[in-house]
Amino acid sequence: MCGIIGYIGHREAEPIMVGGLRRLEYRGYDSAGLATLTGARLHLRKRAGRVAELALHLRERPAPGCIGISHTRWATHGPANDTNAHPHVSSDGMVSVVHNGVIENYAALKRQLQAEGVVFHSDTDTEVIAQLIARHLNGDLIEAVCHVLPMLKGTYGLAVLSPRQPDVIVGARLGSPLVLGVGDGEHYLASDPAALVGQTDKVVYLQDDQTCVLTADGWHIQDQERTRVEASVHLIDWDPGEADKALFEHYMLKEIYEQPEALENAMRGRLVDADSSAHFGGLNLDTQQLRRADRIILTGCGTSYHAALVGEYMIEEFARIPVEVEYASEFRYRNPPIDRNTIVLAITQSGETADTLAALRESKRKGHSTLAICNVVGSTIAREADGGVYLHAGPEIGVASTKAFTSQVTVLAMLALYLGRMRHLSTQQGARMIRELRSLPDIIRATLGCHDTVRQIAERYFRVNNFLYLGRQYLYPAALEGALKLKEISYIHAEGYPAAEMKHGPIALVDADTPSVFLIPRGAVFEKVMSNLEEIKARGGPVIAIACEGDEDVAAKADEVIHIPDVPDYLQPLAVAVPLQLLAYHIAVLRGCDVDKPRNLAKSVTVE
Repeated sequence: MCGIIGYIGHREAEPIMVGGLRRLEYRGYDSAGLATLTGARLHLRKRAGRVAELALHLRERPAPGCIGISHTRWATHGPANDTNAHPHVSSDGMVSVVHNGVIENYAALKRQLQAEGVVFHSDTDTEVIAQLIARHLNGDLIEAVCHVLPMLKGTYGLAVLSPRQPDVIVGARLGSPLVLGVGDGEHYLASDPAALVGQTDKVVYLQDDQTCVLTADGWHIQDQERTRVEASVHLIDWDPGEADKALFEHYMLKEIYEQPEALENAMRGRLVDADSSAHFGGLNLDTQQLRRADRIILTGCGTSYHAALVGEYMIEEFARIPVEVEYASEFRYRNPPIDRNTIVLAITQSGETADTLAALRESKRKGHSTLAICNVVGSTIAREADGGVYLHAGPEIGVASTKAFTSQVTVLAMLALYLGRMRHLSTQQGARMIRELRSLPDIIRATLGCHDTVRQIAERYFRVNNFLYLGRQYLYPAALEGALKLKEISYIHAEGYPAAEMKHGPIALVDADTPSVFLIPRGAVFEKVMSNLEEIKARGGPVIAIACEGDEDVAAKADEVIHIPDVPDYLQPLAVAVPLQLLAYHIAVLRGCDVDKPRNLAKSVTVE
């Protein structure tokens, strides 16, 4: 969840690392710091708060040198303060470390080192790593790091440097992502390729239990036995401009508006008129394997879990395959009976989510076929799944997911079409779905026209402290996602429910100060949801309705109406997503919240 960037080369390291940290700030942002070397002199600078606080400090006390490591922190051990910020340095000043992940046995290691006279200065688990490496440093930093790694239990992505060997950076990975950036006479180390955009377009993805060694002139990767291994160099296909806010005030708003193009990218080349079906190049499961599937388990966390819930409805309706949706954090520790002909599909934006990765690995361990839907090319989940589908949504910087969610749902719709055409779905039904899917980008563009209406509604309700979100069938997961967006960025308590369940408890919450957001476009259960809406109105609750254009029945009952185009039921979660995202965004802005970096959250959750 934290961010790492290191540099070694012929240029000053500080501005390169600060620029990278700004790109990684969405991964962790309660403190930031860096360490550079000029010869045998270590320059350590770190500050609690955002990267901007570190940048101000560096104006007063620059950190010279052409080699350095840096970090943005999301706290796991110890409060956010200058002392607990990374990098951490050993007591003798000979080792500096930045670390993503959690060292589970750090307390025992710390007690052992303290008994040997080592003085600790922070509350973190990371300082243990620096102190251990220093205790085993006899001139060769690589040897010392490799000696210490087997002592660590937990997860880590590490970058290490030492004044005793001032021409090398050592990196190591176990369960936390790390990529090596390849340049000309300079090299980089980062937790995310996004940190390297604008510096290099060539990266090498480290695998678990691998160590890398960087110098200005070269690099190599070695395994646990310290044997050098071959590694492929990949090209980053993101344009540097994609990671900038452009003319938008926040990344989140930019990414909301990027959704039409993101959906076009997700569908490009995947809808085949000749077959009235979809086509995926990376599933790596043959037709017979897919036809034999008796069950599909979808697993994910947060927003990806909500996309999976929509996918459950789609796959069961169009492919007639039983589907279960599991929170990855629960699934990894359960031992449910799973039939042999079950496919486990992991859904993730980053491809590094620790719980989702663990669920995928557990499924593979038990012999099940695994697939992934992922946005980040080369990520751990993308590499370890048997096959999968990339979203091609481009970088998503805002912590609250927007375009990744709608892209995930779109890919799941295409997967439902593909599996359905293998089984019972007719040519005419497939052709109709293709037409409907191709219309999606224009539907989302039209839906964005609700922006001004949503802003005005936000102005009327941003001071309340509770919201209810209600929908049925395909719109129940959308209600969950709308509530999550509001909670994430505005810190207002919000809950999503199936509208019919309102009478079984939540209706007790209804009062004049608790708005209910009804997702009520025309569909199979429209009249049922209208009855639920009237029950709220009868008890004095304000109603914000998201309804089809021109729907006078809803307009006559609701206090506020946001109009969306009329679309088939299975595509309604995509249409309602836009006003739900905009409503959360504008309420958060009006409440003075940091929209892109909400408190306590991080974009890529790489720890349990």
